Amino acid sequence: MPVIHVDTVPPEAFHDGATYQTLVGDEAGSTPVRLGLQVSPPGFCTGEHQHPYMEIVTVIEGEGEAWIEGEGDLMAIGPGVTMVFPPRVRHYFRVTGDLPMKIYGVHASPDRIIMREPPEKP
Repeated sequence: MPVIHVDTVPPEAFHDGATYQTLVGDEAGSTPVRLGLQVSPPGFCTGEHQHPYMEIVTVIEGEGEAWIEGEGDLMAIGPGVTMVFPPRVRHYFRVTGDLPMKIYGVHASPDRIIMREPPEKP
């Protein structure tokens, strides 16, 4: 697997009209990281979530906004922006432009784990 051509990897249907292509990684967990290409339509939102490991997301195309717990208000994101989400830090992003958003996401884990539990209320 030293060279992967993205156009040979079939896209998987993702929620709310997005697609995801797993470029590095598999169901057997045979790699120490996962790399995926996600294409999200206008209006898409990941929903608030977190991971038990670091996630790194780079925007390739499109416009949106993101929220990262502890980092203040929403921030504008677009091509060339990389977001680093530490383990167990809630975050989300959404597409705000009229065109799809294309991102590369690296999960520092052999498995892609998404935790959507609501935060505990005092």
